[in-house]
Amino acid sequence: MDATRRSRPADSTLPGTATLRTAVAAALRDAGLEGSRVAVALSGGRDSIALVDAAASVRDDLRVALVALHVHHGLSPHADRWVEVCRDRCAALGVPLAIRRVEVSRRPRTSIEATARDARYAALAGLALAQGAGAVLLAHHADDQAETVLLQLVRGSGPQGLAAMPADAVDRGVRWLRPFIGVPREAIDAYVAVRGLGYVDDESNADPRYRRNALRARVVPALRALAPGYPLTVVRAARLQADAGALLDDLAAIDARSAYDGASLAREPLRALGPRRAANLLRWFLREHGLPAPSSVRLAEMLRQLANAGDDAQVKLVHAGRALGIHRGRIFVHRPQPLWWAQPWSGAETVELPHGTLRLLRVEAAGIAAGRLGAGRVIIRPGSPGERLGLAGRPRRPVADLLREAGVPPWERTGLPRVCCDDVLVAVAGIGVDARFAATGSESGYRLEWRPLLDGSPC
Repeated sequence: MDATRRSRPADSTLPGTATLRTAVAAALRDAGLEGSRVAVALSGGRDSIALVDAAASVRDDLRVALVALHVHHGLSPHADRWVEVCRDRCAALGVPLAIRRVEVSRRPRTSIEATARDARYAALAGLALAQGAGAVLLAHHADDQAETVLLQLVRGSGPQGLAAMPADAVDRGVRWLRPFIGVPREAIDAYVAVRGLGYVDDESNADPRYRRNALRARVVPALRALAPGYPLTVVRAARLQADAGALLDDLAAIDARSAYDGASLAREPLRALGPRRAANLLRWFLREHGLPAPSSVRLAEMLRQLANAGDDAQVKLVHAGRALGIHRGRIFVHRPQPLWWAQPWSGAETVELPHGTLRLLRVEAAGIAAGRLGAGRVIIRPGSPGERLGLAGRPRRPVADLLREAGVPPWERTGLPRVCCDDVLVAVAGIGVDARFAATGSESGYRLEWRPLLDGSPC
């Protein structure tokens, strides 16, 4: 059950009070944030309440302007009470509070935990950018870090996974700092007790259906009894794994030096390197595109296909919502194309399609003749087998040949918008207009401008 708790003031000599303040101050100094505006992610729980309190206690010394950020998920029936706790604490500290409500909808094959986490970080990033914050402080502590390492271990993760949560990272255009990552939970408990801080217990933290909670209840007590240095020994192991992962990334960057152009990767290194280095390079390439590492079996199969296929083979490897394809000897990460779409056109300049935006701009003596287009039923659709186009001064040819000669990657060819009038192909975006429909002389026309969704754009 959700409950608001208030720790009773305790002896100020208890460990934790100075520890937390020192950790926050050190994190801000190390990040070069003195004199900056800094945000604290504030849920209303014990850890984040301690964090905003500790940050407020050092803000004057560091000349930091502090703001708190709260995300209201609506998943708990007590979520409104959490907002009240955050407001009360921020009012007592003189810290502005920004709140954003989000809706968390279930996604297929994705846990509600993961969906809520994605929504929370997206909302926090948006709030931080709107507030002009140089960084967001998160309240994850050493026990959280150790639990993350153990969860990654049972998933069979490699060094990057076992490195767990970084103390300092940039994602979604925001810098995230975890000042408490080396601070055990008992120090936070002591701080909250000394300060007499009220906080909210999230009822979901006791639900054993969630793997982290089950680990905390069943496994961690045994580890504490077996290894008195827990969780700090596991935190140290995470730092060592982070160092190992960084060295693997350095090796991959060396192997990719002449092969990676910032977007695509030449296939030759995957063929020339030994299997371990080739796999390391492919993992690195996927991470450069923001994709998680696949399983070892899946990675080996991806590596086999990408290394051995022909230079323009129709390879399509789908991973984490993106696809990998080959074009002219290079590997690209791209969005999977929508299976089918078609849209009537009635004169709008901008047409929004599932995978981009098509604009039909009015021009003179060029493009599609406006009079011809206005005389029939116009449909904008993807490609279809056997279609042909007769460009000015050239014989009618298969569109597939024109696209290949124009250097359009295989996965983009079908999705390039076609303009059809009364079921006759008029134009293909990026290729040209059929001569029978081309504007000439003083005729007014439409020029096609195609803007596909970029890989990082929202679907």
